Amino acid sequence: MQHKLQKYLFDIKISIESIHDYLGGELNFHDFQSNKLLKRGIEREIEIIGEATNNILKLYPEIKIENARRIVDTRNWVIHSYDKVDDVIIWGIVVNHLPKLKKEVEELLDTIE
Repeated sequence: MQHKLQKYLFDIKISIESIHDYLGGELNFHDFQSNKLLKRGIEREIEIIGEATNNILKLYPEIKIENARRIVDTRNWVIHSYDKVDDVIIWGIVVNHLPKLKKEVEELLDTIE
């Protein structure tokens, strides 16, 4: 059972790192907004983060991830309301929320390894 939790946490961590890699280490909103492939790649990673978080919520309700429900809701919004995805909101998630989530996930991984 611990193996699945570790996998989901690792999936979140890898997706966050992938977003950073896609951006080339530079946080530039204009580059993000003007590059369809980059936007879609980041949106896909947010979907993965949300799905892994949802699995954790279902299987391990004792594991506390800050804003877990909002993470899952964002995943659902990106998938089901793709035509209403707002670049500014996605960018805010990338810049403001993912670094905090990565730190939180790394701390959780450290406790179960």
